Amino acid sequence: MNAHDVIRRPVITEKATLLKEGEHTLCFEVARRATAVDVRRAVEKVFKVKVQRVRIMNVRGKPKRLGRHAGYKSAWKKAYVRLEADQTMIEYFEGV
Repeated sequence: MNAHDVIRRPVITEKATLLKEGEHTLCFEVARRATAVDVRRAVEKVFKVKVQRVRIMNVRGKPKRLGRHAGYKSAWKKAYVRLEADQTMIEYFEGV
């Protein structure tokens, strides 16, 4: 798997922002088949930082309705990536 195929997008929520500022941890949406080792290698390659720890969780799809039609949103996988203490934090919107 290519490094850019493993990391889909950053997850930017209130909780992810607090983790980024306080615990030096980033949050990404990753490919469904990606493992913790794949995520570690991809983050180190793309962002050129050293990773201390990777935690992964599967997020279940929520039930949704549109009128009388009911269905589910797609399930996805989330990864929390903690960087080493001496690494500079990644800024997503730098240069915008």
